[in-house]
Parts: sequence; structure tokens; C-alpha cells
Amino acid sequence: MGATQELLRDARSRLVGVPRESLGRERTSRWRADRIVPAGSAWHLGVLLLTDDRVLSTVEILRAADPVRRGYTAESARARAERRAQARRGGFAEGEVVHVGWQVLDVAAVDAGGESGPLALLDGVPGVRWSPGGALVPLRGYLDERIALALGP
Repeated sequence: MGATQELLRDARSRLVGVPRESLGRERTSRWRADRIVPAGSAWHLGVLLLTDDRVLSTVEILRAADPVRRGYTAESARARAERRAQARRGGFAEGEVVHVGWQVLDVAAVDAGGESGPLALLDGVPGVRWSPGGALVPLRGYLDERIALALGP
């Protein structure tokens, strides 16, 4: 088992009992309105989503909401409201946090010296990028901080 895999395994053991957030997948149909349907759950650790057996990259986070009729000052606000309504139509509870568009990361490739999404090795040490243009920071410290936040006071 590689260093990245070990850090993620340890993180999973420390997160037992911490609530997870929902994963969603987009569904389109000719007969029904577009919707976002349940696709599991994961612990949200910043740019990473950790499931029982995979690590995913965070892309879009939304909160499911019933559609409401209102005026929008920006088209982007209308689009966000539609995405929230798609999650609600897909079966998520009102106000439930849903992660959509996530990508499965290849931890084995990272441990072999490669890169996958925000994960990479730097001088043999697993690292993560907080943002696409950001510097690589040690994964161990990043996970420690995120897990401490998840565990709360």
C-alpha cells in the first residue's frame, strides 16, 4: 500500500461517526425534467470527497431546494436555482447538501509518482492542491486540519 493510500485509510478510520454528505449524478430524460439523483455519500474534506473505497475531487456543491418563482437580477442566479431544483426533483431532501460533477481520483497513479486531480507526489510526499493554481501542500497536514474541522469542537 502506498503512502497516499495509507493516509486516506487512516483518514477513514478517524472519520467513523462523522456525518457524510450526499453525492449526486445528473440524469436527463426525454420524458422527465432534468434531475440530480442520489449516488452515494462521502466525507467532505475541502477539495476531496472520501468514500469507503474511493477518493473523489469536489466540483459543484449545492443545496437541494424546491423551485420558487422569483425575479432574478442575474442569469447565473437563475441557473443556480434550477440546479437546486434538479436535486430536489431527484429525491434529495429540502436543504440537503449534494456534491455533483465529482471525479474519481486514481490514488495508485499518485503513489506511482503521477498526479490525479488535486493529488500528486512532491519529492515522494503525497500532496494536495487547494485550488488549480495553488501550491502543493502535504496531504497529511491537510487531512489533519480538515478532519479536525469535521469533528468539531
